[in-house]
Amino acid sequence: MSRGVLFVHTNFPGQFRKLAEALTARGVPCWALAGKDARGMPGVRMGRYTLDRGTTPGVLPLAMRAEADMIRAANALRVAGVLKAEGVEPRVIVGHNGWGETLFLDEVWPDAKQVAFSEFFYRGRGLDIGFDTEFFQPTELSILLGKSKNAGMALALTDADAIVAPTPFQASVLPPVFQPRVRVIHEGIDVDAIRPGPAEPFALADGRVIAPGTPVITYANNHMEPLRGLHIFARALPRLMAEVPDAQVLMFGESNPRPYGGASPDGRSWREVAFEGLALDTRRLHFLGKAPHEQLLAAMRLSTAHIYYTYPFVLSWSLVEAMASGCYVIASDTAPLHDAIEDGVNGRLLPFFDVDALSRAMIEACCDPQASAPLRAAARATAVARFASRDGLAAWFEVLREMGLEIPEPPAEGAAS
Repeated sequence: MSRGVLFVHTNFPGQFRKLAEALTARGVPCWALAGKDARGMPGVRMGRYTLDRGTTPGVLPLAMRAEADMIRAANALRVAGVLKAEGVEPRVIVGHNGWGETLFLDEVWPDAKQVAFSEFFYRGRGLDIGFDTEFFQPTELSILLGKSKNAGMALALTDADAIVAPTPFQASVLPPVFQPRVRVIHEGIDVDAIRPGPAEPFALADGRVIAPGTPVITYANNHMEPLRGLHIFARALPRLMAEVPDAQVLMFGESNPRPYGGASPDGRSWREVAFEGLALDTRRLHFLGKAPHEQLLAAMRLSTAHIYYTYPFVLSWSLVEAMASGCYVIASDTAPLHDAIEDGVNGRLLPFFDVDALSRAMIEACCDPQASAPLRAAARATAVARFASRDGLAAWFEVLREMGLEIPEPPAEGAAS
């Protein structure tokens, strides 16, 4: 009898780590189908695909993403056949629909239910494309390319028995035809582990130490790009540093040649573009790169204000972690933030392009840090209420049980194995 779960994610475990851990702890067989460089995890049998070819030279640009998804799907299909021959018979297939691997799996396991994890459904207009025209003016081609990204994803969604999206905003961008099957489930974070705590001295690479009580602005941008407001944040810093001479700025993330929003037009890193010509005290501006997670959390506990800006796109884990840490969050008034922040209640929402408003908000936070105490407490409460991983797991379990998966109760603590 088929009773397990096959996870499909090119970078497994990705967003499925907590769910896979919880299922394996309950004795549910779990397997994964992933790209060759996926990290994997203990207790989950992996099938890894490799690509036997690239996209066709000279292919129609609008078809390039669809072809790439089909190539991944075809290679994933071959690995699926090997897994089936080895006895893998999942009751449910849980797959990220963003790269194409799930497209042909019903040919191998026609009786398995499919749950699609839909992180973002693109549009040529009205979301990230054309939101900020400073660096990229929308063209007919860019609009059509944005829409064409959905070809493989839309096909995958037609096969899904249920669709999971992490936030109401991310669910709302799916076409109406898919809405009846959508469940909003954020995988969440461990709000018991990530919580407010006493600020501790923060050591810098050059040997200096930032003492608790120092005005500290924190900012996390995984790919250091405009899509997460890098240029707006950079331009707000000169006034902050001039008016708060002891303010320290901690920035987490590293320049990536393939950021979500695309590379800069002139080939430079977005960090170079964003900070060019700005009058800044570089001894108080700290680029910490892809730092260990504990260092990020330590910075958040030290933070006077945490800045999170984004185009209409996927909501970042770092925002939720900042809220759970009890940060005073200053964020952009863009659609993804409306699922987390209410202006003046548990943080601030400011117009994305208003640099002066961001400068003023950071200065005010540094000059009167106690004023944000109620917003910090409310941010923490919101994180616990909306983004706790235990609630995310419970919701995922409900969906999987609806798909016919048997999920035993976890073994009692101290029970003999």
